[in-house]
Amino acid sequence: MKRKYLPHDLPPKSATYHYFAKWRNDGTDQVIHDLLRWYLRESKGRKADPSLVVLDTQSVHAAAGVPAATTGKDVAKKVPGRKRGLAVDIFGLVVAAVVLAASAHENTAGTALLDRVAARTDGTVMKAPADQRFKNMVVAYGAGLGIDVEIVERNPAVRRRVSDQLVLPNPSGERDVNSRTAL
Repeated sequence: MKRKYLPHDLPPKSATYHYFAKWRNDGTDQVIHDLLRWYLRESKGRKADPSLVVLDTQSVHAAAGVPAATTGKDVAKKVPGRKRGLAVDIFGLVVAAVVLAASAHENTAGTALLDRVAARTDGTVMKAPADQRFKNMVVAYGAGLGIDVEIVERNPAVRRRVSDQLVLPNPSGERDVNSRTAL
């Protein structure tokens, strides 16, 4: 993030980065994140740690100055860059995240995510739906951690997503541009 987009009443860049690096290195940033997530979940009437997380990955283009050693090309999506993996609860709050080269397989991201989820939730997560790019290796690895990983197949009735609307197939087989149903 560029400095010009931050509030102007922050301390100088060197002081701000000093505290960011210190908190990142000693884990304070993770503690703050977990406390805020727990507070929000409890304020919504849920337990502090979730019993279900959703696993997913996304390949994203890397910035221009990123070293080639940390990037790759996702051959399935034809995206050069990095792959980010997220485990989120039902509110969309991040429980765990990993960043890998885009050439890494989803199984690599899945096992790393499951390790972090198990470590950060003290064994409360029992189920983890994941999309079909994750394979049986992730299912078996999750079972070893006590997490039931379920591979969820894509809904054939949903063809594509258009912003916040779903485009559903027309039963008559004709193409109807106005057959959009809001979520």
